[in-house]
Amino acid sequence: MRRSLYAGLTGVVIGVVTAPLDGMMLGPALPAIVGELGGLEHFSWLVTAYLVATAAATPIWGKLGDLYGRKLGYMAAIVLFLLGSGLAGLSQDMVQLIGFRALQGLGGGGLLVGAMALIAELVPPRESGKVMGLFGMMMPVAFIAGPLLGGLFAERLSWRWAFYVNIPLGVVALLLIGFAVRVERRRIKAKIDYLGALLLTAGLAALSLLASWAGTRYAWNSVPILALAAASLVALAAFLHVERRAAEPILPLRLFADRNFALAQVIRFVSGAGMAVAAFLPQYMQLVQGASPIESGLLILPSMLGMVVVLFGSGQLIARNGRYRIYPILGGFALTGGMLVLLALRPGSNLALASGLTLLSGVGVGLLMQSTTIITINSAEPRDLGAASGSVSLWHTMGASLGVAVLGGLYTGRLQDTLADRLGAETAQRLVSGPGLTSEALLQSPAPLRDAVHTAVSGGVHAMAVGGAVLGLVALALAWFVVEVPLRDRESSQTPEPAAV
Repeated sequence: MRRSLYAGLTGVVIGVVTAPLDGMMLGPALPAIVGELGGLEHFSWLVTAYLVATAAATPIWGKLGDLYGRKLGYMAAIVLFLLGSGLAGLSQDMVQLIGFRALQGLGGGGLLVGAMALIAELVPPRESGKVMGLFGMMMPVAFIAGPLLGGLFAERLSWRWAFYVNIPLGVVALLLIGFAVRVERRRIKAKIDYLGALLLTAGLAALSLLASWAGTRYAWNSVPILALAAASLVALAAFLHVERRAAEPILPLRLFADRNFALAQVIRFVSGAGMAVAAFLPQYMQLVQGASPIESGLLILPSMLGMVVVLFGSGQLIARNGRYRIYPILGGFALTGGMLVLLALRPGSNLALASGLTLLSGVGVGLLMQSTTIITINSAEPRDLGAASGSVSLWHTMGASLGVAVLGGLYTGRLQDTLADRLGAETAQRLVSGPGLTSEALLQSPAPLRDAVHTAVSGGVHAMAVGGAVLGLVALALAWFVVEVPLRDRESSQTPEPAAV
């Protein structure tokens, strides 16, 4: 490839890794955020609000890229993400922070879809695995340095720097893309499917609230939960109705006529849910094991390393031999096993063992992410690359959003129930709602309270692990139905017939 193309692709990759960098820094910083602002029962919404906004914005960014130019759309998404990052760092309470995280998500929705669409336009699917080598070089910044930076900022400076640090990285990405990326200029007159986006947003928000509140804040048969269930069903049904008739649907339903494409989206949904683990394990490391924010960042590194290694390695192998069906199958196995081994975590568990147990789930998520990305790009016609990229990003984000909500609900519900049983409902509510629940505060607390928190957090992790294992089994079952289809070269305009497997 030309040197200028590599420079441009580097800018594309830097831009897209600002979002996972932000997310990975947030994990070790979450206990410090909750300790300062309070609201443990709402902390999962720091992740969910971002992801719901991302999921809603993703298909719009994909369509904007198709209609008005993928380079311009991608750069606009970076700018909006940086604006949300700066405001999130200035937040003074939990409500503000959740709101600005949603603003971040609106920009973040264009990062992955924009990067994938630009890469797909610049290089063919056959070579996309090689280009993923750039991700292999840059993803360690997000998945490995991210937890370390998040812990460092929370312990030595302020958790606010987990948001501020995005700004210089985003500026570098904008400069590289602006000067080095050369793509065809286009401006096609068409209508954006805003109604579809609005209905999708309403459906996802209702589903996330339902997943977060059902069985914890409200009973399953309560009026609020039943109302949320009805609202989500109506909104999503209306969304499908609108998409069938929209002139420029944000998610062309014709894409799902391809078997591999449909399977890849659902598997990607599950892999996104598997990412939720990174949001909860730092709580265990800090509140149960007494680790510092920096140490908790170090302790989840095996998960991040596993993800990065398989993202890079499987991409290279797929580019070399064109075979990919085995990788989602292995990913389903690894994700299921990685969740089940977390059941070994206890208040007295060895710290090194607790850290090592995170490796397997990271490997599983990495295998699922890489394989589904390539399957998606290979299953779409060239004219639909933007929409296909938007689809895989959308399903990943929906999975992460609902995964954090569901697994967060399991975690918080078990934690609250255990605290209420051990300490009483009033004390439990004070601990999960107010500020001050930090590892330092626990060290100075009476032994009964400290032991109750240790047991509650460990139980919350177990509940989350069981839910995650079920998701891994779903991914494994679906992966068996993927059919090996030869990867297209640049000249190919049609997807080849399935190869024998």
